[in-house]
Amino acid sequence: MQQLIYFIQKYRYFLFFLFLELIAFQLIINNLNFHNSKFINSASSITGDFYKKTNSIRDYFQLDIENKELLNENLILKNKLERLSQKIDTVAVTKIFEKTNASQRYSYLQGRIEKNQFRNNYNFLTINLGKKDSITPEMGVINSKGILGIVENVLHRYSRVRSILNKSSKINAKLKNSNYFGTLTWDGFDYNITQLLDIPRQAKLKVGDTIITGGMSSIFPEGIPIGSIDTIVNGVSIKRVINIKLFNDMSSLKNIYVVKDFDKQQLMNLEKTENE
Repeated sequence: MQQLIYFIQKYRYFLFFLFLELIAFQLIINNLNFHNSKFINSASSITGDFYKKTNSIRDYFQLDIENKELLNENLILKNKLERLSQKIDTVAVTKIFEKTNASQRYSYLQGRIEKNQFRNNYNFLTINLGKKDSITPEMGVINSKGILGIVENVLHRYSRVRSILNKSSKINAKLKNSNYFGTLTWDGFDYNITQLLDIPRQAKLKVGDTIITGGMSSIFPEGIPIGSIDTIVNGVSIKRVINIKLFNDMSSLKNIYVVKDFDKQQLMNLEKTENE
């Protein structure tokens, strides 16, 4: 307290001067329109910049929440789109074959990658979905950019996915602009490049053509993106190798969707009957 009194006594003239300056400043702002408008504009600019920066900081920390909301919205839209597509197909089939009903074939479950391998010859992903989420082996795993792999082992809360960057992976794929099918594999070298084999010689190809899933199995629906043709290697034999640049950056993956095929069991039973 003594120090405060000493400070006031020592600088009383300067403090009195500041007090008078503040009164003069207030009188000028309140009585002169020009100065008043300038002051308000300056204050508004300063506070505007302040709120802009604070909002930017707040939005940054809320990105995770917003991402989750977007993922949930995408999941709802994917399932709605699948139901709508099924209804459209049903109408077409009804007109041609006089069939009257059909149900949705595919649905999607949203999840997240907990572990991602991409530098080995046989790579796997770990996802945070398991038996509690009705995940079973041989389900396809995709994201917004394309396919990622196939579920291999399932535990209660987690599943292991055989990545498309696995030398034992074989996935049915086709050219988007034609009906020529082939097998998507990986040679174990570049994690951005996979190989498409068994495409007939008569198929017309060019660099940049899009490759999609063929839909010839109960794992992936037809039309899921994979990548685009990077290079075409013509060998001396009838076979040729088509290098596919993936749409996904396989070294940077997080959010995924697992594809559930409601007709899978029926197709497996049918195949089993045909093989007997």
